[in-house]
Amino acid sequence: MTEPIRCAWAGMTDPTYITYHDEEWGRPLKGDDEVFERVALEAFQSGLSWLTILRKRENFRAAFDGFSIPKVAAYTERDVERLLGDAGIVRNRAKVEAAIDNARVALDLPDGLSELVWSFAEPGAPVPKTMADVPAITPGSKALAKELKKHGFKFVGPTTAYALMQAIGLVNDHIEGCVARTR
Repeated sequence: MTEPIRCAWAGMTDPTYITYHDEEWGRPLKGDDEVFERVALEAFQSGLSWLTILRKRENFRAAFDGFSIPKVAAYTERDVERLLGDAGIVRNRAKVEAAIDNARVALDLPDGLSELVWSFAEPGAPVPKTMADVPAITPGSKALAKELKKHGFKFVGPTTAYALMQAIGLVNDHIEGCVARTR
C-alpha cells in the first residue's frame, strides 16, 4: 500500500506529528482562547522542535488552565514560580512571563484576539508545489507581528506569526497533492 503524500515536515514515522498534520495544521481555528493557545505554544516553540511542544501540549493545557485568557491574565508571581517548577512544560521564564503578559493584552483587545489575528488571513496564497515553496515570513506575517507587538504582545516576530498563520488556517501551506490539503 502506498503512503499518502504529506508535507515533508510531518515525517512518516511519528504518529503525533502525522495526526497533527492530517487533522489540525492548516485548518481554520477561531475563538479567543483557542487562538491564544496557539500564540502561546508558538512562542514556547521558539528555538525548539515543534514535536517537543506537541508532546507536552496536554501538560501545557493543564498548567495554563486550558489557555483561558481571563484565568491566565490573572496569574501572579506565585503562578510564574509554579510554572517554572512544572517539568511537563518548557520552563523558560521569559516565555512563561510572555504568555501571561500576552493573556493580559488579549483580554483588553476590543474585538478579541481571534478577530484581530483573522483580519490577516491570506486566502488567495499560491499552492506550494514543494516545501521549498513555503515561505518562513510573508508581508502578512510581518504585518501581523507588527500589529500584535503594537498591542503589547511578546515573542511574536514575523516567523512566529507566520507559523501561527499556518497552524490555524490563515494560509493553507499544505503542498500540492498533500492528503490534508483539501480536508
